[in-house]
Amino acid sequence: MLIVCPSCASEYDIATDRVGVEGRSVRCAACRETWFISPDEVAAALAEEMAEIQAAMGSVEGRGEAQADLDAWEAALAEEAQSATAEPVSEDKPVRKARGRTPPKKRWSAPSPAAAFGLALLAGIPLALLARSTVVRAMPQSASLYARIGMPVNLRGIEIRDLAAYQTQGEGAASQLVIEGDVVGVAGTTVPVPPIEIQVRDAQDQTIYRWTVTPPRSSLEDRETARFRASLSSPPAQGRTIKVGFAPERGAPEADVAH
Repeated sequence: MLIVCPSCASEYDIATDRVGVEGRSVRCAACRETWFISPDEVAAALAEEMAEIQAAMGSVEGRGEAQADLDAWEAALAEEAQSATAEPVSEDKPVRKARGRTPPKKRWSAPSPAAAFGLALLAGIPLALLARSTVVRAMPQSASLYARIGMPVNLRGIEIRDLAAYQTQGEGAASQLVIEGDVVGVAGTTVPVPPIEIQVRDAQDQTIYRWTVTPPRSSLEDRETARFRASLSSPPAQGRTIKVGFAPERGAPEADVAH
């Protein structure tokens, strides 16, 4: 979601799941102004992301499948209604025609535009869930929404596990921040390992220092594990959390692990 500092108008594009549905206070890195992102703003951003996912599915997968599902559903509904209203005819007794005026046949009206949109939306949701990788490749910002509903998307086929961060006393009076972890292949095949990016963040979850380290292996087989170790001399005193992930490719969502 895009947030704008009310003081200096600096813009920041942040992941919606980092804000939370309750909202949160943020601080501008340019002028240090602090303001609160309300739950209504978060809800609006989530609705916009969901609409973008539906639009992406329309362009990537095509809308024909959703329309076909809608047509099939309407045909099945009409057939079921006709079979339910037809009276059974006995083979033993002759059929007697009813006297009087014949009641008009009940016609099923076409669904309203709102109902049709709702049905198309319901038809598109399974496609969006089954084709998560396709959607995220077409629209990287949707990765945060999938992660929020407990269905993260891993396009790289590698994960960082067993992360540990601690400080040691270095040479002289300077301390040293040490970060260790395992890089694990989960793609089912051989995949390249990109550089590892490490961020030091403050109490407001703003990045105050960032650097990259060479991966322990250039590639990993499925379920293969390689241990990495990185260090930083004289880390920032205001650092509160560490984020470790892979250096993002151009246009790719950034995945990281907090510690």
